Amino acid sequence: MPVVEEALSIDVDGTAVSAVYARPDHPVATLVLAHGAGAGMDHPFMTGFTAALDDDGVATLRFNFPYREAGRKFPDRPPVAIATWRAAMAAARERSTGEPVWAAGKSFGGRMASMAVAEGMPAAGLVYLGYPLHPPGKPEKLRDEHLYGVSVPMLFLQGTRDTFATGNLLDTVAARIGPSAEVQWVEGGDHSFAVAGRKRPADQIGAGLAEPVARFLRSHAPEGTGK
Repeated sequence: MPVVEEALSIDVDGTAVSAVYARPDHPVATLVLAHGAGAGMDHPFMTGFTAALDDDGVATLRFNFPYREAGRKFPDRPPVAIATWRAAMAAARERSTGEPVWAAGKSFGGRMASMAVAEGMPAAGLVYLGYPLHPPGKPEKLRDEHLYGVSVPMLFLQGTRDTFATGNLLDTVAARIGPSAEVQWVEGGDHSFAVAGRKRPADQIGAGLAEPVARFLRSHAPEGTGK
């Protein structure tokens, strides 16, 4: 039976944003998920990913940033995005029964999660679904400086055709971060993890990333949390 989803409203300094929470029995972890710059929390990629995680024993909370909630196209500046992350993580911790609470995000959402953790937001670890290491075509403009101050476990899931992380740049960054960072490449995947010549709907693409993420969470689960 599918895990039941619960609609939430989260207050971010007086602004309400929507969220959806789902909790299977005895979850190994809770994963809080932020969307990318161009799509909200109900994009099929997001819903497919969280539904598959829920079925695999991971509780999830996905949420909108304020700009998306208001129907604007331009993403929030980091202070607003980080405040939203803090509020979403607090909402997840309130519903936790002691399992680890992780922060994850697609592209922009993951980058903002890492900045929030670098600024002191508690999280068991970070999962990046297509980290935007640099703007397309501008590999010299790396967005990596804050990552070296983050000590929690980090999983980078990245497509080999992703123009936001070209060449061996991401591997080099992960090696510099140290053993807490792991990169898993999706062969042929672009920034949306679509693979050329393999047509799949976005919800299936998202669902396909759940298994390696759940495996990574379990590999870092403390004793007594369903590992």
